[in-house]
Amino acid sequence: MMEHKNVKKLLSGLVSAALLAGVSANALAQSGSVGGANAADANPKLEYCEEPLGTVGVDEDQQSTWWRSYYGRYPSLGSTVPVLRLMIQQSNCFVVVERGRSLNNVIAERRLEESGELRQGSSFQKGQLVSADFTMNPSIQFSENTGGLGAAVGGFIKKRSPLLGGVVGKLKRKEAATTLLLIDNRSSVQISASVGQAKKYNFGVGLAGFSRSAGGALGGYTRTPEGKIIVAAFADSYNNMVKALRNYKAQEIKGGLGKGGKLKVGS
Repeated sequence: MMEHKNVKKLLSGLVSAALLAGVSANALAQSGSVGGANAADANPKLEYCEEPLGTVGVDEDQQSTWWRSYYGRYPSLGSTVPVLRLMIQQSNCFVVVERGRSLNNVIAERRLEESGELRQGSSFQKGQLVSADFTMNPSIQFSENTGGLGAAVGGFIKKRSPLLGGVVGKLKRKEAATTLLLIDNRSSVQISASVGQAKKYNFGVGLAGFSRSAGGALGGYTRTPEGKIIVAAFADSYNNMVKALRNYKAQEIKGGLGKGGKLKVGS
């Protein structure tokens, strides 16, 4: 009984140490709401702008390799666009414009107005749509277990306690790395690129031998959705981008962009 208590005490210490060492400062889920420039319950670690830098549409390339890999692993998470749009609007750094499927509904309403089916005074006119100054492209580089403390600690602890060694061997480190690209729509020039990451240690299953109450408490670390880690990584990417854009300076080429450049070829 005494050995059992010591094992649980040591395990608790290892969990605490792992969490302190492995939880990213940005590993918080995006939450809250926003209406215009007013945000409610936004992540306090999200960068904020006093005034928007322009309008932006978010384009998620679902034909790309990263999307197929991501969706294959986490089909229940779905598109990254809604949370990115929430993040962008809460930050007040850009005004978000619709460039996804809902744009079809916007166009459909105009067609109904042109057909005469809408009531008079509906106020649909040409020239009302707002242009997107920029397009933001998200991507996920990786998001999976990467070994964590199991290999490093499990073998050593197992010599002292086979039970504890087996549990520590389940300790995994979930990581996600994300990239955001910002493209100027008028020139097609890439304005900014940023990478972000988030990681968090969690316990896997396999707590046989402990009491039901202890197993339930430790199992709480395994229920953190992968989506929270991905969102945290995107928040890190976005914050890094905003910080860079605050000190933005346009790249210049002598003679003008797209006029041949300095890397001439031979005749």
